[in-house]
Amino acid sequence: MATINDFNQSLIEEFRTNDGKLSGNFEGSPLLLLTTTGAKTGRTHTTPIVYLRDGEQVFVFASKGGAPTHPAWYHNLVANPEVTVELPGDRFGARAVVLEGAERDRVFDRQKVLMPNFAEYESKTTRLIPVIALERIA
Repeated sequence: MATINDFNQSLIEEFRTNDGKLSGNFEGSPLLLLTTTGAKTGRTHTTPIVYLRDGEQVFVFASKGGAPTHPAWYHNLVANPEVTVELPGDRFGARAVVLEGAERDRVFDRQKVLMPNFAEYESKTTRLIPVIALERIA
């Protein structure tokens, strides 16, 4: 039986093989690979995540499909905010900054307009879905 890790690993391999071009359910989706350092283990973990680009800014959302808990990658980047980001044609180090207040709401509202399933995720959970800016490290 395939696990979420098996599914993610196949997406990661397809992303890297095809410079970010994906097939199936993720064809045409804005997907990046985020590599975090484990909060408990110190090991690196790579996760495919939907993102929003606003000019040079890149944002990700710890939605976990509206689950009641934050995804593991979110806990990792809070503990260790230096991450690696892979976009089609680009790979860079970044500092993850969790947005708050009006700035968080502005970015999340934009994401809901572009991808209405994020409004569904928000309605399925009582937690505030974190919005994270991935700020390129020079």
